[in-house]
Amino acid sequence: MADHVDSGSFHQADNSPIGEESVHQPEIDKGHSDIQSEPGSAPSRKIQTVEVAVFLFLIVPSLSLSFVSGAQADLRFTQMAVVSILNDLALLSLVLYFTWRNQEPVRQLGWSFDHLQRDIALGLILFVPVFFGGNVLAGWLHRAGLSAPAQRPSFLVVSGVTQAALGLLIVTVVAVVEETLFRGYLMLRFKTVTGRTSAAVILSSIVFSLGHGYEGVAGAISVFVLGAIFALVYVWRKSVVAPIVMHFLTDFTSLVLPALLTGYETWH
Repeated sequence: MADHVDSGSFHQADNSPIGEESVHQPEIDKGHSDIQSEPGSAPSRKIQTVEVAVFLFLIVPSLSLSFVSGAQADLRFTQMAVVSILNDLALLSLVLYFTWRNQEPVRQLGWSFDHLQRDIALGLILFVPVFFGGNVLAGWLHRAGLSAPAQRPSFLVVSGVTQAALGLLIVTVVAVVEETLFRGYLMLRFKTVTGRTSAAVILSSIVFSLGHGYEGVAGAISVFVLGAIFALVYVWRKSVVAPIVMHFLTDFTSLVLPALLTGYETWH
């Protein structure tokens, strides 16, 4: 059972926490209710719809390019890492600006640390079955005939101490930023736009999976399932801490750990 969280600590635009369907939307000044909110109140549904549409317009095209990135044989890990870090930090800055402009607390993005140690422990525990379960699912989908890359793309091949250090940096940035964006921000907005937490889980997971097209259809579906699990943990815990830990360990195990093991064998 989830720990008790103050009902006022994680409110959505309709003043109901993620995981609870909205019942009542307070009226705002008639004639302006579709375009503005009163000072200090949550932004209107129309404002949030336009806002999330702009955000999706910025990220969906570039995420979708991952489905053809396998052809970019000349792209190397260092290039990918630097570009990804800068891109993620830019998107995080945009989301933080949105929340600042709307006078929304960052806790609405899942930045809640009331039960930090317990959430970290939960992320560590859940990582093992989720990680291996995801790999089993991807393998099963590939054997069922869905596409999967014959080998790891060159931009995901890490070698040497310098690249391993850069890899540790990127998996840390990606875990924090992407969980804030996909679980925190997008679920917040999708919940307001659709009025349903289940729709927010599904839609945010679809967008999340678009950035993994280089893994083939089998990999993209597995990432969708992984994203949905992260989202459900987020709904449960009302915090992105556990999803961040799970996301970090997943990427670290896939990207950085093989390079460290290879380097250890070389040194010895």
